[in-house]
Amino acid sequence: MIQVPQRGFLQAEYENRLSKIQKLMFDEGMDAILLTTQVDIEYYTGFKSQFFESPTRPWFVLIPLDDKPKAIIPVIGESGMRGTWIDDIQTWVSPNPEDEGISLLTTSINALMKRFKCLGIPQGHESSLRMPLGDYNKLISNLDGLQIKDATNILRYVRYVKSHAEIEKISYICQVASQGFEDLPSLLKVGESERANCQRFKNHLLTLGVDDFPYLISGSGQGGYGSIIMGPSERILENGDIFIIDTGCVFDSYFCDFDRNYAFSYASDEAKKAYEVVFNATDAGFEACQVGNTTSDVFHAMNKVMQKGGALGNSVGRLGHGLGMQLTEWPSNTVNDNTPLEEGVVLTLEPGMEYLAGKEMVHEENVLITKDGPIWLSRRAQKELPII
Repeated sequence: MIQVPQRGFLQAEYENRLSKIQKLMFDEGMDAILLTTQVDIEYYTGFKSQFFESPTRPWFVLIPLDDKPKAIIPVIGESGMRGTWIDDIQTWVSPNPEDEGISLLTTSINALMKRFKCLGIPQGHESSLRMPLGDYNKLISNLDGLQIKDATNILRYVRYVKSHAEIEKISYICQVASQGFEDLPSLLKVGESERANCQRFKNHLLTLGVDDFPYLISGSGQGGYGSIIMGPSERILENGDIFIIDTGCVFDSYFCDFDRNYAFSYASDEAKKAYEVVFNATDAGFEACQVGNTTSDVFHAMNKVMQKGGALGNSVGRLGHGLGMQLTEWPSNTVNDNTPLEEGVVLTLEPGMEYLAGKEMVHEENVLITKDGPIWLSRRAQKELPII
């Protein structure tokens, strides 16, 4: 029986996150940081709402240099935000296209510009702005005389190293999905579509304890598949097919992200060999996941095995990435990323290779970096390509 972690976090978790970002803000000379995205807002406040799926209303949180976060949000979210550790909450009635909180936000920002006269806003790679561009331009014009700095690096660094409570949630969802994958061969059926087979997988994972499936793809084809980001489709599975399912399941806002490959009735020698190569490449990446090494060391360890194994190419561009409240987080395992690995970092190892023209083989596992070496969070896949 897999132990279910406690949902949510103690207030001390949020206080620790705030302390970390405020220290970095001081070093960077920022009086406040503006947050607009669901993940950033939830990470620092604990505000969890599916209402972010609606594009109608923007949401704002300010992280001051020396105080608790401040929420400037539509009044519809006030009761939910008051259920968090945040107590400074300003609201406006929304939708109001003429002034979607910009007046309140401008006043709040100006009141915080006490030391450096500088506002941090995430602007870099993998960041996004969840507000109308016109409103953003209006806000910046209202803040004339203030410096705007990119806060991407410090925001992503705080999330890079996971706390014990975060690791518990990621480990749990990895274990649940692993159990689902181990049960999957008995659920797969030739003569039915990818979609029907994936739906059975989803239903089974729900019974095991998954909250949601923001990401579940599949691919199939005779002797191999050609894509790992599409599907599930209406394609009917047949004997001789190679079938991949890649899933990003969620428990309490935290993701797993790994895949499994299956063959129906038989597999070609080329497919079996490709599976062996990416499996061994994953082991090599795992051994490279040592504190003090870098994401590029992990990349080179895996890539070396695949090149020796006859890889024709890799269209993905990276061999894994960070993992947490998003399916993919910074950093990336690439040739030139060079992010140092630290204790508490969670990565995916995802070697993939083209082994025949138009045929790919991708393998993925989730691992935790510790001072004593890496730990598998997902249960290791079978060493040989499973044939059903």
